[in-house]
Amino acid sequence: MAQPTFFEQPPVSTLADIAALTGAVLVDASRGSQQVKGLASLDEAGPQHLTFFDNLKYADQLAATKAGACLVGARFEASVPAHVAVLRAKQPFRDFVKVAREFHNDALRPQSWFGISGIAPSAIIDPSARLEDGVIVDPLVVIGPNVEIGTGTVIGAGAVIGADVRIGRDCNVGAHCAIQCALIGNNVLIHPGCGIGQDGYGFVFFGVDGHLKVPQTGRVLIQDNVEVGAGTTIDRGSLRDTVIGEGTKIDNQVQIGHNVTIGRHCLLAAQIGLAGSLTIGDNVALGAKVGINNHLHIGDGAQVTAMSAVKDDIPANGRWGGHFAKPTKQWFREIIAVERLVRDNAANPKGEGQE
Repeated sequence: MAQPTFFEQPPVSTLADIAALTGAVLVDASRGSQQVKGLASLDEAGPQHLTFFDNLKYADQLAATKAGACLVGARFEASVPAHVAVLRAKQPFRDFVKVAREFHNDALRPQSWFGISGIAPSAIIDPSARLEDGVIVDPLVVIGPNVEIGTGTVIGAGAVIGADVRIGRDCNVGAHCAIQCALIGNNVLIHPGCGIGQDGYGFVFFGVDGHLKVPQTGRVLIQDNVEVGAGTTIDRGSLRDTVIGEGTKIDNQVQIGHNVTIGRHCLLAAQIGLAGSLTIGDNVALGAKVGINNHLHIGDGAQVTAMSAVKDDIPANGRWGGHFAKPTKQWFREIIAVERLVRDNAANPKGEGQE
């Protein structure tokens, strides 16, 4: 049985084409007509593949590569084997991505999983919903009353769009997403299995009558050019809206609590947990499995290392990490001090020589 590749085969290009696209310098100009038929990693590339190198960790793979051509910085150029054509680049990986985007444009944004160009017969769409021309609706989708969806948007199979939701143009809602109480901008990619606009976790705890539920009457506002990873949940606000700022990219399985405000162009890695009423500034980067307590403020440009637990505000451009998180320089000093203490105790377990 033939192995499927799922995406279109890239066009045949030459090294001269690659150089023109990226601005890289083909060191041996006589190889300009050499063909490139695909992209591959150093260890899997063959004579008709383009690869890249920008990390000394993979120096052994570079020495052994069978690639036809390699994007590489000037400082590593001399390390490339003689049979590999050198494309000298200031930013090899960034230029490699430029080529990948040209070769595999169909992988940049999801399309209908079923090749549908309109509305599937099995979709259920309320008569009051308004869909602009060019909307694609896959099988078994349910779209509620007064929903508005802009042209170029794709709604994946089995997705449920609740009443009054607004979704802009050129968006993609993945299969089995559930969206309610949300206003979504243009060019937003929501991957499969997301829950957006459900109740926040709001209770008055341990009262005489049990845990008293607080009404969650806010919305979720997602601005333009946001990407939301698979399985992520974004709760609607309670007294104010939950807001995801323009250009922010969210990884898989992230939990965003009610009333959270996330600024523009932030990066949130997988399995982050953000408690309610938290404010995050612009251009903030949070590593995988970071947890942040409620009612905190994370300043513009701050970075938090993976698996950190944050219980305090972080100033703008702060670099924090640890459990509980603190400025990384302080955290590293404490780690070194503890390791030194352990070594000293191991070397002198009985406290010999001490009074």
